[in-house]
Amino acid sequence: MKTTNKISFQDIESIPQLIKDFLNQKIEGFEESTFSLDNFIKRLHEKQNSFTSDQREILADVLENQLSGLTLSSKQKQNLNDLKFKNTFTITTGHQLNLFSGPVFFVYKILQTIKTCSYLKENFPEFNFVPVYWMASEDHDFAEINHFKTENNYYEINEKSGGAVGRIQITDTFFISEFEKEFKDFVFGTELILMLKEAYKAGNTLTEAIRILVNRLFSDFGLLMLDGDSKELKSQIKETFKDELLNFTLHKTSKEKVDFLTGKYGKVQVNPREINLFYLTDTRDRIDFDGKKYSIVDKNIQFTEEEILNELDNHPEKFSPNALMRPVYQETILPNLAYIGGNAEIMYWLELKDYFKEINLPFPILIPRNSMLFLKEKTVGKIEKLQLKIDDFFKNFTAITNNKILDNSEILRLLEEKENLLLHQFSELNELRKPPRNPSEIW
Repeated sequence: MKTTNKISFQDIESIPQLIKDFLNQKIEGFEESTFSLDNFIKRLHEKQNSFTSDQREILADVLENQLSGLTLSSKQKQNLNDLKFKNTFTITTGHQLNLFSGPVFFVYKILQTIKTCSYLKENFPEFNFVPVYWMASEDHDFAEINHFKTENNYYEINEKSGGAVGRIQITDTFFISEFEKEFKDFVFGTELILMLKEAYKAGNTLTEAIRILVNRLFSDFGLLMLDGDSKELKSQIKETFKDELLNFTLHKTSKEKVDFLTGKYGKVQVNPREINLFYLTDTRDRIDFDGKKYSIVDKNIQFTEEEILNELDNHPEKFSPNALMRPVYQETILPNLAYIGGNAEIMYWLELKDYFKEINLPFPILIPRNSMLFLKEKTVGKIEKLQLKIDDFFKNFTAITNNKILDNSEILRLLEEKENLLLHQFSELNELRKPPRNPSEIW
């Protein structure tokens, strides 16, 4: 296996212009949020001054508890211990709890997070950098995560859904026996099958399953897996959630940025709501406010202002951030410097810059995830035979295909002739329709 090519984001047709402009520092106000060693130096000192020793102790305790059922590597143990010290910071990526990791970029994001930590350690040896995978355990879109594909087959599980997916207990393990049929004779087949059987054992939750799987894959690199569905962690963000319920501050302070991004790029990735919180019961439902009472959408549950604030104070674990509030929660409880995400994720993080400033929370460096494409030698040979380049497949491929088909073609010559003829005829018609210069020209 060898690297044949590296392609810049700027040369990929499908990368949104917003992402390209962000990386090129063409969006005012985000210059210090892009990847550079100078920007990391600023974030290091900013986060060091804002993240307390008490927060570090809580984070370390929660992680030790959540990871207690796993066999941890020496590097993971070292990272857990280092988190208690003020010279240690995290680099974070997040993803849903896709069955058996789901899309391949699940793995790419984690690898890039680990690599970024190594790079920063080389440049700032006096600091420690811990890679963190944020588990989207409170997401409720089960249909989006309950399957994965191989080259030849499609696998899925069927469980009762509607609530936080991480809490779902596994009962359907039929997909494992089907996977075993496909891969039992492959080089790494036995290892993959054993991973599946260990992670997706009946009775495990989906959170436990992904934690086991990710630990098997990345423990030697020191990766820590964090589940935000935690009373201890959410207790640290109660004041922000309270402000969200009473004052709708995220919606108000992000409006200018949302309007700017919408005006320049056509739309934003996620539109803020007045209240960007869900309420967790057996399901996960939006919290709405009608001016008098707070209601849980699709549930027969209502609160007065006093009642919902008491509920938040006593049971913060029942309040779940939506896609826009989740970054705020993450940056509140982690000594984090940078977030690595897909283009869509980076785009909705950009909406939040003014809100972070409003609540005095350091805004992280944002890093779009890289990707890899594995090509068989046979495929590379076909590309070369057609006198194409790998880069061509990341440009406007319709235009490239048309040019290839019509290159040195008699059809192209005829089309050009007809096009020129039509242009000439339309030009003559345009001249005929012009009004005469004086009445005598009519006759």
